[in-house]
Amino acid sequence: SKGKMREAALLLTHCLLACLLLSSSQAARQGQDLRCGACRALVDEMEWAISQIDPKKMIQTGSFRINPDGSQSIREVPLARSEGNLLEMMESICERMGDYGERTDPSTNRKSYVRIKSRSGEAMDLSDASLDSRVTASLKFACETIVEQHEDEIIEFFAHETDNVKDKLCSKRTDLCDHALKMTHDEL
Repeated sequence: SKGKMREAALLLTHCLLACLLLSSSQAARQGQDLRCGACRALVDEMEWAISQIDPKKMIQTGSFRINPDGSQSIREVPLARSEGNLLEMMESICERMGDYGERTDPSTNRKSYVRIKSRSGEAMDLSDASLDSRVTASLKFACETIVEQHEDEIIEFFAHETDNVKDKLCSKRTDLCDHALKMTHDEL
């Protein structure tokens, strides 16, 4: 009977290990989903904020010192895409993560993050999204971490009008959404 108990204990240990591995890979996957979702939401919010500024408004940047040849290295850039304006936007952009909810894909259990409060106040379809203060806090923290770690890249992409910033910033440059590209087709 000692042998049977040992066998049972061994089986139980294997089950626990399998469960732990499964839950840690699930937790890792949720962490990836969260970071990717935060990056994609951040890009949406930055693009929207930039679109709200008159593109004709210009700002002078560069050095106001006079060069030996009498010229100045001043150039005009659109205010919306100036480094100062982008840095200012980035200071508060993560506050907007409070407007996002979590959506879970029923077939893969993958999480995605969607705007659940409209910018203009009209009602939105929230049938499959949940709003949860824990999710909002996690998304906001993930967003702040991205802004902190990738400030230069964010400015680089938004200082010039760039297509597909989401893919370029969140996948190609930072790998935050890399897992989405490596997913097998049945997972997509």
